[in-house]
Amino acid sequence: MFLITVLALISASAIAVKLKPVDKQLDPDLFLWTDTCNAYVLRDGEAALLIDLGDGSVLDHLAEIGVKHVEYVLFTHHHREQCQGSNRLSGSGAKICAPEAEKGFFEHPEDYRKMKVRLDDPFTVYGASYVRPPIQPIPIDRTFKSEDVFTWHGHELRCEETPGNSPGSMTYLLKHNSRWIAFSGDVMLNGATMHTWFDTEWDYGYGAGIQALQKSVSKLSQLDISCMLPSHGSIIHEPREQLNHYSAKLHHLEKLYVRGYGVEGASNAYQDKASTATAIKDIAQVSPHLFKFKRPDFWPNFGLILADNGHALVVDCGLLDEKFINDSLQGMRDKYGLKHIDAIIITHMHGDHFMEAPYLSKKWGSPIWALQNMADVCGHPEWFDYAASIQSYGKTGVEGIHFDRLFKSGETFEWEGYTFTVDWMPGQTEFALCLHGQIDGRKVAFTGDNIFGDPDDESQTGHEAVVAHNSAILEEGYIYSAEYLHRLKPDIMVGGHSFVMDHPVKFIERFRKWSYEMRDVFKSLSSEKDYRRWYDPYWVRAQPYRVSVRRGDSVEIKLNVRNFDKAKQRHEIAVRVPTGIRSEPGVITGEVERSAQSALPVRIRVDSEAQPGVYLIAFDVTLDARRYGEWFDAVVEVLP
Repeated sequence: MFLITVLALISASAIAVKLKPVDKQLDPDLFLWTDTCNAYVLRDGEAALLIDLGDGSVLDHLAEIGVKHVEYVLFTHHHREQCQGSNRLSGSGAKICAPEAEKGFFEHPEDYRKMKVRLDDPFTVYGASYVRPPIQPIPIDRTFKSEDVFTWHGHELRCEETPGNSPGSMTYLLKHNSRWIAFSGDVMLNGATMHTWFDTEWDYGYGAGIQALQKSVSKLSQLDISCMLPSHGSIIHEPREQLNHYSAKLHHLEKLYVRGYGVEGASNAYQDKASTATAIKDIAQVSPHLFKFKRPDFWPNFGLILADNGHALVVDCGLLDEKFINDSLQGMRDKYGLKHIDAIIITHMHGDHFMEAPYLSKKWGSPIWALQNMADVCGHPEWFDYAASIQSYGKTGVEGIHFDRLFKSGETFEWEGYTFTVDWMPGQTEFALCLHGQIDGRKVAFTGDNIFGDPDDESQTGHEAVVAHNSAILEEGYIYSAEYLHRLKPDIMVGGHSFVMDHPVKFIERFRKWSYEMRDVFKSLSSEKDYRRWYDPYWVRAQPYRVSVRRGDSVEIKLNVRNFDKAKQRHEIAVRVPTGIRSEPGVITGEVERSAQSALPVRIRVDSEAQPGVYLIAFDVTLDARRYGEWFDAVVEVLP
């Protein structure tokens, strides 16, 4: 059994002072309490049924309305801020109910946090989890699925699965005067807005979460709902108009969000019109000194710049079989005089771009180069919770990578008569570079995974996957890269996965226009004043994210807190830990200057009697006067 050993210190302004009637004309026995979420109380005499619980402080105020005992708690979904006070129900006799699809999140939260992640781990974006289970198991007494009916003291609640913000979210519909009152979780907030973006990001830019949410919104819009009682924000009276408006915004988001080229269709046959086949199987030549791989349905990361004296630079090395590499490079020796690979330059943090770089480095004696900000995220992927880390590919012996040279942004180097510049160019992820220089009389830019497609197809905007779990706020991602390429004006772009884009000026302008449209639609959906706090899953982030600690020992982590606001921001963060683990300090208070970040030291100490295993710790955030609850977490492995 887990216990919470640290209590949050919550300012009086951040919580409600008493239970409030939802609407006396609607139902005089329906009340609202707000802490980390909205908890709704349905009263019948001295008994009550709760919809969601928050931090459990609602239990301290039930006597105000004559309630002596809680018989049921119905959770709309599993997010920690809905249920983080569940330990307070222990021994009360209250029965806990939840959506059937989310039972595992409540009862086995440790199954959804791993020390070593893989691309295909369930409920992850290429290894980065998008579920937020409680830090302690919560036993579920009863589960519901769509069209189940739950009866309590004469009240009938109809259950409807409404996934989108959470994979198995449930809306509970209470009949009232021939219409419905909908306890709708986080399907939609007042103003036709979304609670958070990062909870709806279920895949790598294909829009599964958006599509699920659209179906849920459509389902609710067809019902005669008099009011929606969401998990956050204010009550939504007569919600149909807002639901329809929300649906239109989600449709617009999906059109902009899903890749701007046929990722599963024609793009498999299209890679470029700028390269030609060589006598070496699967190797194409872009210009006399620039080579790449090319064949349909083949997406390696590998480019080669060959100097006249046989020396070469390789850009990226991933998704390749070692024998294939050897055979191809032997062909380059035989046909084009390749003698030595002087360096391997990695464009960004994703493991598929450097999985085979250590092998190539060892075989050819080639150093591996990258940008400064890529060192930790590529060398110690376990310190982070980002998508597509090298660890997630499961390549034996490649858990991280050491770089032999790290460039500052804007640094230039000379090589075999060429002049190249390495710039920070975020896009799909902030941990990325652009290598550019003159090759065969043209300005060539190696752009990684930021822009893909056919420049001659005016319907294509060139954007790749939009993934918040890459650490990719648009201002530090696609907007930045679009503006950068607009200024750079390359003659030809060599993208990741063997894409070559010739004469890209108009293509870049379409990409640039799209990046701002993407931000505008996110802003229109955001429930936060600054959409970045709504979009970014890392504005409170532990580093290392995963730590292993022996019993009786301790480790220091840094809690990074980011302020997006243009004014100083005060925070209060309680560290929630399970039995056998302690945090020093237990509560962190402080301020972060406007548009700045702060790194706060926290020591995690493991008792000598702690049970070995993998545990979650959570960070219960109060920001200025707003209580967010346990949005963020870290993983602690207790070793024997």
